[in-house]
Amino acid sequence: MNTALLTIDDVSSRNTPAIVDYLCEKGIRAILFGRGSNIEKYYDEAVYALKKGMIIGNHSYSHAHFSELSLADAVQDIERCEQVLNKLYRDANVERIWRPFRFPFGDKGGSNKDALQQYFREHGFHKVDDRHIPYAWWKESACYQDIDTFWTFDFEEYRLPWKDGYSYAAIRDKMNDPAPRQGAALFGEHQRNILLLHAHDETDAILPGYYRLFIDEMLEKGVTFDAPTFL
Repeated sequence: MNTALLTIDDVSSRNTPAIVDYLCEKGIRAILFGRGSNIEKYYDEAVYALKKGMIIGNHSYSHAHFSELSLADAVQDIERCEQVLNKLYRDANVERIWRPFRFPFGDKGGSNKDALQQYFREHGFHKVDDRHIPYAWWKESACYQDIDTFWTFDFEEYRLPWKDGYSYAAIRDKMNDPAPRQGAALFGEHQRNILLLHAHDETDAILPGYYRLFIDEMLEKGVTFDAPTFL
């Protein structure tokens, strides 16, 4: 059995409704990590995602590298996004039950990491249930203890507009690599993944419907998508 939880960063965007419609068509419920400034820019698109049953979590307001922020500034950035999300849920008339968080760039705050984890515990943030993740490096890096949501497989499709040589073919090679240098393999027996995609209009312009291409291949190869659950 091969299962995966889908997470999508940097919501909201112009292509967010199209992504959500596709996920609904395939019966996939995802966690969309909302960047506060993007939600304000594409507000109706984020409301649409909530009304369609997606969960929108906190991805900070400014998308800064948290190791470059003071603890006070980091908390302020998180709470500014919280204000945006609380208003969003109210306007969508959807109860906000779960409050997951993901650090931009996976940057957990450097010397402030422990203080930020304590902040999450004391302020009602929720940990994604990752007890089924079997990889030794997941435990060695303490991801199983942290409240924030990390990932085991990153498609890195956000790089396509950079024109740095990373291509659709390179993404497919990564998807089919049985022993990647970083993260976990996507296919194979007993794989358990937390997937990272992004809601980027710039990527859609380079590779239209990129999310369909990746997820369709996963479905064809027998990956089952988990509904989000929390500890």
